Amino acid sequence: MNNKEQIESLGDNHFSMSIKTPLREDAFDKSDDEKIKNIQHHFKMIMEEMGLDLTDDSLSGTPYRVAKMYVKELFYGLNPVNKPKLSTFENKYGYKKMLVEQNITIDSACEHHFLPIIGHAHVAYVPKDKVIGLSKINRLVDYYARRPQVQERLVLQILNDLQCVLDTEDVIVSVTAKHLCVSSRGIKDQSSFTTTLEYGGCFKEPSIRNEFLKIIEQESV
Repeated sequence: MNNKEQIESLGDNHFSMSIKTPLREDAFDKSDDEKIKNIQHHFKMIMEEMGLDLTDDSLSGTPYRVAKMYVKELFYGLNPVNKPKLSTFENKYGYKKMLVEQNITIDSACEHHFLPIIGHAHVAYVPKDKVIGLSKINRLVDYYARRPQVQERLVLQILNDLQCVLDTEDVIVSVTAKHLCVSSRGIKDQSSFTTTLEYGGCFKEPSIRNEFLKIIEQESV
C-alpha cells in the first residue's frame, strides 16, 4: 500500500490514536487574531489554486470569513481557555435516580476531512454527593464537539470529564450523528448514521443501561 492509499484508508476508518485531541505544545502561543490572519492568507491561496476569482464581490471576503469561523466558532473547543466552568452543587435533595439530558445538538467536524458531523448527544448520570446544572452538560458537549473530532473520542472526552467533575463513575454518553465525509464523498451514503456509546459504574448493568436506552428512544416532547 503506497502513502496516498494509507492516508485514504486511515480517513475512511475514522481511526483515533488517543482520547486526547492531538495538539502541538505551541498550539496556543499565537493569539486568535494572528491565527485568523494566517488562515485567511492560506485559505486565499487554496481558493486561488482552485481557479476562483477573489476580485469578485461574493468571494473577496471568503478567506477572512472562513478563518474567523475556524478560530472563533467551529473549532473554538480546541482552546482550553474556552472550556465551560462546570459548577456543581451539593445534592441536597438526596436525588439518587437517573438524570437524563437528551437531544443535545452535535455540530462538529471530522478531523480526517474537515467535513461536518451533525447529530445529537444523550447524557445521563446517577448523582451521589454532587449534581450539575443542566446547561453545563450542554455546554460541555458543545465544547468537545467544536474541534476536529472522531466520534469515538468525543463520547470518551465527555464521559471522562463528567465522571471527574461529578466524582462518580455512574455516567453514560451516547452520540448519534451523520458524517458528511460518508454522505458527500467516498461511498456517498445519504441515509446512514453512526452511534457511539460509552459508560461506567452502574451503567455496566444491562438493566440500568437499557433503562437509559429506552428513555432516549422515546419521541422528544
